Amino acid sequence: MPLLPLCPTTDIADGEGKRVDSPEGAFAVFNLGGEFFVLDNTCTHGPGNLGDGYVENEEVECDFHQGRFSIRTGAATAAPCIDPVRVWDVVIQDGHICIDPKAGHYAV
Repeated sequence: MPLLPLCPTTDIADGEGKRVDSPEGAFAVFNLGGEFFVLDNTCTHGPGNLGDGYVENEEVECDFHQGRFSIRTGAATAAPCIDPVRVWDVVIQDGHICIDPKAGHYAV
């Protein structure tokens, strides 16, 4: 599987997220206690950027309508969001957070 490096692990503080743009698309990368997660950056309800959202209790709050998603599964956890976002399995390679950009899936 060809991996796409998104950013160094040191770029994402514990309990934080970051938007990462690449030629393959926009991704939201999160660090929960040293475990990294990658979601589609675009909210399924509107034009919000999840990587810019507020992180609390393993959820990210969309910066547009304040709907929430599970960072671990991509499941919508608060209205107005009802559809999940895609997630990617993360591989740490040479200190970088990497994904197979063609392997995004819905975990719920």
